[in-house]
Amino acid sequence: MMDCTVVAPTVLDEVLALLASAGEDAVPVAGGVWVTLTLRHGLISPRLLVHLRRVPELGRMVVEPTGELVIGASITHRAVERSSLVRSHSPILAEMLAEVANVRVREQATLVGNLCEADPASDPPTVLAALGASVELLSRRGRRLVPVADFVLGAYQTARAPDELVTAIRVPPLPPRAGVAYLKFRTRSHEDRPALGVAAVVLPDDAGRIAAIDLVVGAAGDHPQRVPSVLEHARGLPLDEELVTVLASAYAGAVETVSDLRASAWYRREMVRVFVARALRLAAKRAGLYYQQGGSMDA
Repeated sequence: MMDCTVVAPTVLDEVLALLASAGEDAVPVAGGVWVTLTLRHGLISPRLLVHLRRVPELGRMVVEPTGELVIGASITHRAVERSSLVRSHSPILAEMLAEVANVRVREQATLVGNLCEADPASDPPTVLAALGASVELLSRRGRRLVPVADFVLGAYQTARAPDELVTAIRVPPLPPRAGVAYLKFRTRSHEDRPALGVAAVVLPDDAGRIAAIDLVVGAAGDHPQRVPSVLEHARGLPLDEELVTVLASAYAGAVETVSDLRASAWYRREMVRVFVARALRLAAKRAGLYYQQGGSMDA
């Protein structure tokens, strides 16, 4: 591990000043899980590590009057997982994070850090994209919001500029009747990292048809993927087994898949078909469509 300077500001403006002056030579650190690993393997060589845990603004987790859940940059996986605020606002986040890594890692790693890592074999980006979450970026040039779906550009690549700090994740509220599900597929029983993850959101209308729907597939390629053209055709239709099969097949044919140690591209594509169907059935059940249709849509 190369030598570098570690600073621990207590004021947000100081953090922004350091990032503005050092640029790509500075790396913000909150939990430090990813940074430690990449430093040890010589994959990054920063001149400056900017520790964020002493900046009060970055440690808040609140629901604002707008209904948005705000998760600060220094909030850990474990804090999100155990938060009654999160379980009330976006229970799928707590449900998903309980299956990430192990307790020791979740006590240290942060949700913002996970997004900034942009590891394709990761769960949170997929779920956050399906929830319509955005990242809040701040620099001396100003503030901007970027949807999570646009923030992760590819494997280990994000839309963050070197002088910007991701200060928080913002998760909008879903309509009360929406059903949400996340399922991941692991090819090795001893590993928590997904070979595939699928997040589904289903909102029924008063007639029991689809008012809104979203499907995001993660870990299949180098970034979370959705197929808007496929989803548009589902609105206004009943979510029966025939439509589930159509959507699952369409996604299997449309998403990009890669081959690696966890699975081949072909196998991932077949699992997209299986897990899109399972996630849709579970989301439909949670939305109450399972009961309205009276038929069996067990995953």
